[in-house]
Amino acid sequence: MHFNLNTFEINKLSDLKNSEILLTGGTGFFGRWILEFVIYLNDKYNFNIKLYLLARKITIELNQILNTRSDVFFIQNDIRNIKELPENINYIIHAACTPDNIEHMNNPIETMNIISLGTKQLLESILRLENVKKVINLSSGQVYGNNKCEKIKENDFGNLDCFSIKSIYPESKRFSETLCKSYETVYRLPIVQVRPFSFIGPFMSLEKPWAINNFIHDAIKFKKIKIVGSGKPIRSYMYPTDMVEWLFNILVSPKNTMAYNLGSEEGISLENLALTIRDILGNEIEIDILNMNDNNDVFLPNIELSRKEIGVRIKVNFKEALEKTIKWNMNI
Repeated sequence: MHFNLNTFEINKLSDLKNSEILLTGGTGFFGRWILEFVIYLNDKYNFNIKLYLLARKITIELNQILNTRSDVFFIQNDIRNIKELPENINYIIHAACTPDNIEHMNNPIETMNIISLGTKQLLESILRLENVKKVINLSSGQVYGNNKCEKIKENDFGNLDCFSIKSIYPESKRFSETLCKSYETVYRLPIVQVRPFSFIGPFMSLEKPWAINNFIHDAIKFKKIKIVGSGKPIRSYMYPTDMVEWLFNILVSPKNTMAYNLGSEEGISLENLALTIRDILGNEIEIDILNMNDNNDVFLPNIELSRKEIGVRIKVNFKEALEKTIKWNMNI
């Protein structure tokens, strides 16, 4: 459907053949794309992967897919309550907890509990498994805190204000990383931290509270694009086909580096983002820069370590990612 891997790239993933993968947080954006990738590998290349999706509730779309597949299984449970996992699991991607900052603000204690207690409960359950080859803990680029680096490397940590409610998510993710490191040290669990930055693509709701989602949402409805601040902050956006291909290459990599950035280093200011969206749509919608704050920060990952150790690259540039996303949203 969305993927285009050559023979060399498929062969790199051959260790996944006949394996069993567990994904926590299986109904979110990451989960949907991991599901799509497994279906692609199974249907086109006969990988014979069994995928287990763990989440508190199933979506209508996922239920429809499950009804047509014999290689995808749903485990309905809260990650904090999990005790037993399918015994032959080989790979685990821990993605439970939404990155939605509105949800974090509205339910701060629940957010921290899901990340901290959920991660601990999962790690305890993994200890009972005998065939685990790799665990990916999906952390967040937000763990880097207030950072002045132009492109953030995996060891570039800035400050977090523990008295700010905005720190709930990144502080919890920092804790989860340290907890994983503790289990790796004591029990020799093969755990890797992956720190996602920002993404855009099909299956991501335009109702999410992020600038690019809001801009696209308003633009395709011919509404004015409103930029709350100065329009100067710089962000980058990775397309999900690259995202999931990188994740699966990390799963099978023999490298044991503690953490990898996951994202694009192709930055764009929010003002230029709005202009690009308008140009793609070819309409004359108004762009209103409100200047309600003077935030001019840059939030870009350095992805040299991922390139060097995992052997991955960005295939879909930002303009193409944006065009694909807009087209998909206009057709649903």
